[in-house]
Amino acid sequence: MSPTTDAIDSVLLPTDGSDGALAGAKRGVDLAAMADATVHVLSAVDTSAIEGVASVLESDLDEQRAALEADAESAVESVSSMVRDRRPDLEVTTATEQGTPFRVIDRYVDEHDIDAVAMGTKGRTGVRRVVLGSVTENVLRTVGAPILVVPPAASDEPLTEDTVRNVLLPTDGSDGAAVAVDWGLALAAAFDAMTHAVYSVDTRRFSPRRAPSEVLSELERPGEDALESVRERARERGCTLTGTVATGPPARVILDYADGNDIDLIAMGTHGRSGLERHFLGSVTENVVRNAELPVFCVPMNAT
Repeated sequence: MSPTTDAIDSVLLPTDGSDGALAGAKRGVDLAAMADATVHVLSAVDTSAIEGVASVLESDLDEQRAALEADAESAVESVSSMVRDRRPDLEVTTATEQGTPFRVIDRYVDEHDIDAVAMGTKGRTGVRRVVLGSVTENVLRTVGAPILVVPPAASDEPLTEDTVRNVLLPTDGSDGAAVAVDWGLALAAAFDAMTHAVYSVDTRRFSPRRAPSEVLSELERPGEDALESVRERARERGCTLTGTVATGPPARVILDYADGNDIDLIAMGTHGRSGLERHFLGSVTENVVRNAELPVFCVPMNAT
């Protein structure tokens, strides 16, 4: 069964109290409002850095642990207040938990059947703070739910029917990309947005001794097949779609297409094909997330 926004009953907003976390949380509230989902706000209390310092007295450890717990509680309260102010109709659950941040998030998603996560890519640094950017990358690699990633350069505009007009669906023809396409079409339908599909032909891996036309012809055929599969899915959803095969490194093709076509949201898989004739979409996704200036909805293989 294809996913719909009805499949999103709960959205998790991890926070470390930073502006980056708040930016991710705001877009997560938009997603929850669109799906009428319950919101969970979570902060991890990571004491590993201070506990690994042998010279720190036990009394000082207790004081620093208490400070970390207070920071986490403050971060959760700040985000939960923002949610209630913006959408008082949404139910909010809050939690602080001990552990490594990405593991805490992964465990919470599993234990509470979370359907989607929304988070920023930049957080606080220092002994008393985690770096949310590295946490986000680890979450992308481990969590089995879709993750809406919001970079610092993303617009502060809410995600609504008025602001999300174009959704980009990169594809490499793999099963992982197909799962992401289905989720992207569901979001596009909910926002009543135009959908764009792009397949990138990366000729750098081929010998220069082969004729460029021969290489392009060989690679464009599976690209057209992949785009046709997306078109069929779009027709089933009643979505309007335009698709193109572009030449270049996959991440750069995706980012350039987004910049040149007023894309408001990218939806892509975290795992794709690998090997000589296919790029690995997971590494492409990480490169897109690191360099994008708009929200990226990242979908794992098992997010069906």
